[in-house]
Amino acid sequence: MSVVKNKGLRPAQAAEKLGIGLSTLWARAKHEADFPRPVKLGSRTTVFLESELDAWLSKRAAQSRGTVTA
Repeated sequence: MSVVKNKGLRPAQAAEKLGIGLSTLWARAKHEADFPRPVKLGSRTTVFLESELDAWLSKRAAQSRGTVTA
């Protein structure tokens, strides 16, 4: 049985998961086309989907190792 992580992470949690700063998280979300987009849940609540962050991180790791050409 596979488990899909569709949990929403607040920006600080998302930055911590990726090992980057909060300002870097927002810069990547704004300027990098392949970076996961934030999801606005309400006027003051924004999350990043953990499954999308995991997929992005896996893709970056594969590119870094030269196993994927994109």
